[in-house]
Amino acid sequence: MDTQSLQAFIAVADTTSFSQAGEQLHLTQPAISKRIATLEHQTGAKLFDRINRRVSLTEAGRLLLPRARQILQLVEDSRRQLHNLSGSVEGSLTLATSHHVGLHRLPPALKAFTQRYPDVDLDLRFLDSEQAYHGVITGEIELAVVTLSPHPNPQVESVPVWIDQLRFVAAPGHPLTTRGELPLSTLVDYPAVLPGPLTFTRDIVVDSFNRAGLAIDVALSTNYLETLKMMAGIGLGWSVLPESMIDEEIAVLPVAHPPIERRLGYLVHRERTLSNAGRAMIAELDALRAAEGTGSDYA
Repeated sequence: MDTQSLQAFIAVADTTSFSQAGEQLHLTQPAISKRIATLEHQTGAKLFDRINRRVSLTEAGRLLLPRARQILQLVEDSRRQLHNLSGSVEGSLTLATSHHVGLHRLPPALKAFTQRYPDVDLDLRFLDSEQAYHGVITGEIELAVVTLSPHPNPQVESVPVWIDQLRFVAAPGHPLTTRGELPLSTLVDYPAVLPGPLTFTRDIVVDSFNRAGLAIDVALSTNYLETLKMMAGIGLGWSVLPESMIDEEIAVLPVAHPPIERRLGYLVHRERTLSNAGRAMIAELDALRAAEGTGSDYA
């Protein structure tokens, strides 16, 4: 099996479209079809069903997909190891970050990195933390700087760089701002605006209420903290925000509850050979971690 055919196979499987796979790989649709036909001939199995313009994996295709990813990862790791022998910091680095981390935490490390290593082709992707986490696991992303999962995958090394203190907030003039010190149970009587379902931050917040036997009434959700701040600030519900985002547009609620924290940091796959560029970026992040005094423990 040649790697070009495997790349085409994975692209079609991921996009469920020959034309979109072609756009992703900068190839024509006939070229994609030819590579898939070559791979089907090499494997002796039909890999895709094409029914009413819908493309889906056959049983053989589903069996091959994870192995195809592993083969390409092994080839890429081998290339990276050989290139690393030169010691030069160049080539490409695929780095994913969440919008909040990318805007509020990462810029100092990015600035220092790009100034020190101008020959690195940085492929910077803004993704939800959960998407970036998945990209590291599948091998699509070399390094991610995001909100860390409270339940890390054993395949992933998670290194905290910053600790976010999350504070309960509401619009100035919200009824909760006039009550004095609030037990956690009082908040469940009012609607909340929180990060979307299945996000790490929402899991952290909801778990705090679950452990107290409480359920939250979530009126609205968004994955963007800046949008959450706006919605809470105009009175659509109470929310939780990092201390760094709090200003005169929002009121902090005096909730009688230990601080809720989330860890922000970087992710790498434990079995991946990092490029010299990836190692250099981690060195910048570790310098920030030392300045923050986050500590050396990781999962």
